[in-house]
Amino acid sequence: MDMNLRGKHALVCGASQGIGLATARLLAGLGADITLLARRGTVLEALAAELPRAAAAQAHGWIAADTADTDRLHAQAEALVAGKPVHILVNNSGGPPPGTIRGADPAAFEAAFRQHLLANHVLAEALIPGMERDGYGRIVNVISTSVKEPLAGLGVSNTTRWAVASWAKTLATELAPKGITVNNVLPGSTQTPRIDQIIETRVAKSGRSRDEVHAEMVAEIPMARFARPEETAAAIAFLCSPAASYITGVNLPVDGGRTRSL
Repeated sequence: MDMNLRGKHALVCGASQGIGLATARLLAGLGADITLLARRGTVLEALAAELPRAAAAQAHGWIAADTADTDRLHAQAEALVAGKPVHILVNNSGGPPPGTIRGADPAAFEAAFRQHLLANHVLAEALIPGMERDGYGRIVNVISTSVKEPLAGLGVSNTTRWAVASWAKTLATELAPKGITVNNVLPGSTQTPRIDQIIETRVAKSGRSRDEVHAEMVAEIPMARFARPEETAAAIAFLCSPAASYITGVNLPVDGGRTRSL
């Protein structure tokens, strides 16, 4: 199975921690040049220096960016591809704050759509021409199993994630004749700061202990544990590889079997 990414350049968003960082490390180990993108430049600089280098020519870098500032994000993406085309785009960003959809502020929807849907679109628009010229393109969006089954207490997130999935499916159809694939990975409960945020919100609202809430969430998962970021990263890396050249427009849950729908 061809997983060789030597000579490829990957832009990995949300790369300072969790699934994004695990993905960057795995893609680097497969030979790709990596550009990390997140808000904290000092953190990214240190992480880029620690990424694996399978060959002497392999080079890694970083961009400090706020995906909510789409005008600046577009300029940063254009500057990046002017220096070196990007063949792999991993769209990944922290989810909106937990909360019911009833009573949600319209501004919360606007902020979430800008940080996720619009940021994804801006980056894709800047990077796709280089993918077309080089004959290799992979776009993977890290969203949520809420695309298949809306999750209680994540109203704004459920809405925004579905919009990203629909955008990705449309883009996959448009880019398929060019051999560029667009896919979504749907993480379930994963050991990241995001899951801690969800647990703490449930604790505050229910008055139960953290252990009780944690146990309840784990009980919903047939594999009886949360995912490790590296497990989700493995699915992303496969979809970024030459081996996945005929897979496009799919929603792939990585959730230990929690999603009951087909």
